[in-house]
Amino acid sequence: MKLKVLLLSGSLCLMAALSGKAQRQLPAQDSLPKISILQTAYQGDTTAVPDVLENPLFYNYNFTYKKRLDSIQSQIPLAYNEAVQRYIDVYSGRKDMMGKMLGMSEYYFPIFENALKAYNMPAELKFLPIIESSMNSHAISRVGATGLWQFMFGTAKGYGLNMDNFVDERKDPIQASYAAAAYFRDAYKELGDWLLAIAAYNCGTGNVNRAIAKANSRDFWEIRNFLPAETRNYVPAFIAAVYVMNFADQHHIKAQKSLFAIKTDTIQVDRFVSLAELAQAMEIDEDDLFTLNPSYKKKIVNGSSEAPRRIIMPKVNTAVFANIYDVLNNSTVSADTRIILASNDDKRLQRNKNTANNLQGKATVYHKVGAGQSLHAIAGKYRVEVQDLKVWNNLKGNTIVPGQRLIVSKGPVAKREELRTSKKYITYKGKSKAANGGVL
Repeated sequence: MKLKVLLLSGSLCLMAALSGKAQRQLPAQDSLPKISILQTAYQGDTTAVPDVLENPLFYNYNFTYKKRLDSIQSQIPLAYNEAVQRYIDVYSGRKDMMGKMLGMSEYYFPIFENALKAYNMPAELKFLPIIESSMNSHAISRVGATGLWQFMFGTAKGYGLNMDNFVDERKDPIQASYAAAAYFRDAYKELGDWLLAIAAYNCGTGNVNRAIAKANSRDFWEIRNFLPAETRNYVPAFIAAVYVMNFADQHHIKAQKSLFAIKTDTIQVDRFVSLAELAQAMEIDEDDLFTLNPSYKKKIVNGSSEAPRRIIMPKVNTAVFANIYDVLNNSTVSADTRIILASNDDKRLQRNKNTANNLQGKATVYHKVGAGQSLHAIAGKYRVEVQDLKVWNNLKGNTIVPGQRLIVSKGPVAKREELRTSKKYITYKGKSKAANGGVL
């Protein structure tokens, strides 16, 4: 009997030691980077998805979380696994951030839901702007993705959004939401799976299709390791955000009052209107009016009879109606009213151009292979093809070793009709629907 007790005691000690070691290998939740809700310049392409371990040890399987996810699942599969659990831990721990998301959702979610419903898309997609932009209309990623839905310039144009010297419709909650809904319609039609369509929103359908081919599967969890690093965590973060927003009370997260918690009116104008003058006429803070109308770059609404523009404004006292009428119909804007289309602000294009220019005219350029580097990564860095590297360096396969010296440019670099980028997007020449529905 004494021997059995000793063996049992020893086993328990060993399990405790192993569990402690496993937990020490996981980064502390408090050590993860904090996210500012007002931050507008970001380090990652997806503004609010924090980094976590790629393959965490699943030592804390929670049957309650699994049951809760199952209870809210509708069209989009809401799997529960170690990756999802890790992001539930992250988001449920960020009570201030998620409290702000709950407060802002009262204003934004009806907008998202209307757009998604117009294209018969799942309502659960309304949670994506939480991980895309922290529901910040002015969010801009390091590569130029802009707005609540983080549209890249080219995809935004393809889905009917307008960018000129007065307006950037990627920042317009209504216009951008209809464009995002149209994108998901097309992505789902091509890929036939909602988790794959969500992954494509982050990295493009091209990357998803390549991962499908490599994994020989159309299951997101099967192809996950073949996707770009950021996209691998994008879907788990989305599922975790859906969970936390639905079960905030269970995690002691309280909705915070938002500036958007006001009643608003919408008007259309067919002339140029100064938002600053309108705010003065309404006797409100002009910053509040700017916040409700984030797409107008110069705080000037560039309406015309051919293209009327929308103004969202708080409900006001009838005593100021005469002042508002005067601004909307009689005031003139002292600014150059010429419309100039915006140029592509995709920062990757300029980076690619600079790289190509740096290589122009150089007879031979060498690269020393670093630890963990692959031919594909090196080819991407120098904007050349993997096959070129193989030919220039007499390589028969893809195997390279740290310290190896590779030729990465041989002779003047020929101009390419199209510079390669890390993301590719499907485009849609959309007909105007609902709100000129036209992402990334």
